[in-house]
Amino acid sequence: METKPKNLTVVDLFSGCGGLSLGIQNAGFDVIAGFDNWELAINVYQQNFKHQAFLIDLSNLQGQFDIIKRFNPDIIAGGPPCQDFSSAGKRDENLGRADLTISFAEIVAFVKPRFFIMENVDRFVKSTKYQEAKKIFQSANYGLSEKILRASLCGVPQSRKRFFWIGELDGEDKKIEPYLENNLASEPMTIRQYFNSIGKALNVDHYYRHPRSYQRRGVFSVDEPSPTVRGVNRPISKTYQPHPGDSALVSSNVRPLTTIERSYIQTFPDNFLFQGSKTALEQLIGNAVPVKLAEYVARCLARYIEDSDVNVSLEDVRLEQVDKSFIQLSLIDV
Repeated sequence: METKPKNLTVVDLFSGCGGLSLGIQNAGFDVIAGFDNWELAINVYQQNFKHQAFLIDLSNLQGQFDIIKRFNPDIIAGGPPCQDFSSAGKRDENLGRADLTISFAEIVAFVKPRFFIMENVDRFVKSTKYQEAKKIFQSANYGLSEKILRASLCGVPQSRKRFFWIGELDGEDKKIEPYLENNLASEPMTIRQYFNSIGKALNVDHYYRHPRSYQRRGVFSVDEPSPTVRGVNRPISKTYQPHPGDSALVSSNVRPLTTIERSYIQTFPDNFLFQGSKTALEQLIGNAVPVKLAEYVARCLARYIEDSDVNVSLEDVRLEQVDKSFIQLSLIDV
C-alpha cells in the first residue's frame, strides 16, 4: 500500500510519547498536534516531532473543546488509557480512566472531523463505555468501522491484540473494515525476523518476561512474536519455577530484554529519542501504540480515502457530462 493522503491533518489525543502519531505520520498524514496529561510523555513527544504538543487533562475540559477545534483537523486520532479494560488491569470501569473514552467521543462529536481513529484493548468491546461511546458517535452521524487486529500480522513482532474504531462523518457503517482485513500478513512476524529487517542483532535466542502469575510461562523464543509489551520489565525472579510452556530453561543464556530492545518490539525506530528514568521509560514504551500497527491502520484508511475520492471524482465527471448533454438538448429544443 503506497497511498499518500492529500494533506489531511491529524491531532492525536492521549498521545503518550507518540507511537500513534509516528505511525500515522509515516503513512503520509500531516500530524499537527499532540495532547497528553503526563509531562514526561509530552517532553519525549516534543523531542521527536516538530509540531506542537500540549500538556492538558482532556477529561477536565467540561465541554470546552475549542483548543482542539481551532486546529480544524481532518482526523482526530487517539488511544484513551485502557488500563480499566485490559487483562492486566483491574477491569473496573468506575476507576475513572474509562471515562476518557467518553471524553474522546465527546470531543469528536463537537469538532466533527472527517474521520476519527480510536485504539483500545480488545476487551473494550465488552464494556459499557463501548456502548456509550458508540451512541455518541452515531448521534454525531459517524459511520463506524471496527476491527480487532493482531499486531503480529501488521508488521509488529508482538502478539498484542488491539481494537480499532474508524469513524467517517456522514459515512456508512463497516465501509472501511475490508481494508483493515484484506491487507494483513499471512504469517505472524517474529522478533528475529523484525530485528533482521531493521539490521539489529540479538545475542539471545530465549528471553525472560515476568508473568503476571506463575500459572503462565515466563521464557519465550525470539522465533515467535513477543507477548504484549507491558509497562514493567522485571529481572528474573529467584522464585520462578520452570513452566511447561517455556521455550527454554532459565540459565545464564536467558535474560530480560533491555529497554531499547523493547522499544524496537514496539517498532519505534532507533533514532527515536527516549529520555527519563528506566522505570518511566518502560511505562512510556509499554503504554504506546506500536508504531507499525498505527501505520498499518493509517495506510488502510489512506487507501480507503483514495478509493473514495476517485469514485467521487468520477461521479463529478459523469454529472458534468449529464449537465452538458442537458444544455445541448435544451438548445436543440429551442
